Amino acid sequence: MLDAVLVQQCADTSLKPAIVEQFIAKAGSQDPLAVTVRSGNRLVLVPKPTTPEEALALVRDNLGRNIVRVGITQYPAGLGLMEAGQLKPEIVNPCENIRMGTALFAKVFRIISKWYGNPTAKDVLPQVMDDAVIAWRTGYFEGVAVFRAEDPGGIKVAEPNQDEPSVEPATAGDARPNQKESLEATKSNGPSDPNKAGIRVDLSEIRGSR
Repeated sequence: MLDAVLVQQCADTSLKPAIVEQFIAKAGSQDPLAVTVRSGNRLVLVPKPTTPEEALALVRDNLGRNIVRVGITQYPAGLGLMEAGQLKPEIVNPCENIRMGTALFAKVFRIISKWYGNPTAKDVLPQVMDDAVIAWRTGYFEGVAVFRAEDPGGIKVAEPNQDEPSVEPATAGDARPNQKESLEATKSNGPSDPNKAGIRVDLSEIRGSR
């Protein structure tokens, strides 16, 4: 089970511990050295690393030709890298992996919450969470490459099943948008393999089957 102290110390502060735990339980791993390699929709069998050095070597060997996820949050290892040599060893450090992963997931959640019209009803928020997890696994939501898309900001990502509203209410001008309007700001980035992304993402800002 994920260490609650580790979550409190390392997770992005815009996410409450409960939602971090849900995120990692649904999309992450309990193993900080976990490396998942996919070629398209096919899972590539790779040896299980036993040391940080083995995990990093495995990631470097597969970057650029496969989709690689690593660590507790199954962070997209190639995001923002121009070449494998730029990969930092901190990516397999539990705290740093949680920090980077939760910051990026918070941005993904905000993108999807905006598409839904920034809902506050507690019966809608679990659906937002489910779609955010799917987007994390695939890298896309409604054709948008969520890892590269602009962060809409302005939304508190809290617990999707709490009694009180967990997302700030939308303003009058933020009435539920249609798909075209809500994604207008991010479509210009276009879909892209996260492992071949040619731009860098500011990590401080931060669909698999249903």
